[in-house]
Amino acid sequence: MIRIRGATKQYSSEVQIGPVDLEIPSGGLTALIGPNGAGKSTLLTMAGRLTPMDGGTVEIAGHDIHRTPSNSLAKVMAILRQENHYVTRLTVRQLVGLGRFPYSRGRLTEHDHVLIDQAVEFLDLTELQGRYLDELSGGQRQRAYVAMVLAQDTEYLLLDEPLNNLDMRHGVQIMRLLRDAADELGRTVVVVLHDINFAGRYADHICAMKDGKVVAFGTPEEIIRDQVLTDIFDTPVECIPGPYGPIAVYY
Repeated sequence: MIRIRGATKQYSSEVQIGPVDLEIPSGGLTALIGPNGAGKSTLLTMAGRLTPMDGGTVEIAGHDIHRTPSNSLAKVMAILRQENHYVTRLTVRQLVGLGRFPYSRGRLTEHDHVLIDQAVEFLDLTELQGRYLDELSGGQRQRAYVAMVLAQDTEYLLLDEPLNNLDMRHGVQIMRLLRDAADELGRTVVVVLHDINFAGRYADHICAMKDGKVVAFGTPEEIIRDQVLTDIFDTPVECIPGPYGPIAVYY
């Protein structure tokens, strides 16, 4: 599991994330939701060691992230940040191959190529693997980044707003692929989402944040409720039964 104890990030005297105490179970998909500025991305990137913490500890599969060497941690946890600055003359396959760097150190083995092939196929990128990133649509490029993370072959996947700037079709596509990664590949997926209905449809657990604190944690049925979401987002929310679970209506 991911065990967070007293995680704190101080941005100013008025803005602070935490202290956060949270346990995210192994397996399945956990969504982080909440209003803008709630601390979702900061918490995820602190857990992924991309954002330095001012206090507290994070353990992933028993590894203290601050005491574990980077190369060893990269074999346990992979993280996809919200903004990725890609090299335009990098092909899809070359990008996915970067996920193998913790193992290959740039010298890809036959085993590395097998895992790259699997990630490319899983994300339906076989016909695109020779194309350069700047030749792809936003959805195709986002799939390539998710494939890179999968190729890293870690038990834990942390993704910060992977649906950012995607249209409805591509958003659904990415969420289905992440769900498949949890179900078919046995990965533990933690993802920051803005759309609470995506969280309700695809997540096993939902962690809700507000004002830098975790205010609720539970199953979609426990979180996707009128009063819970109304309090979290400070706007009236009505939840109705849907074909795949509760749906939040807030228009």
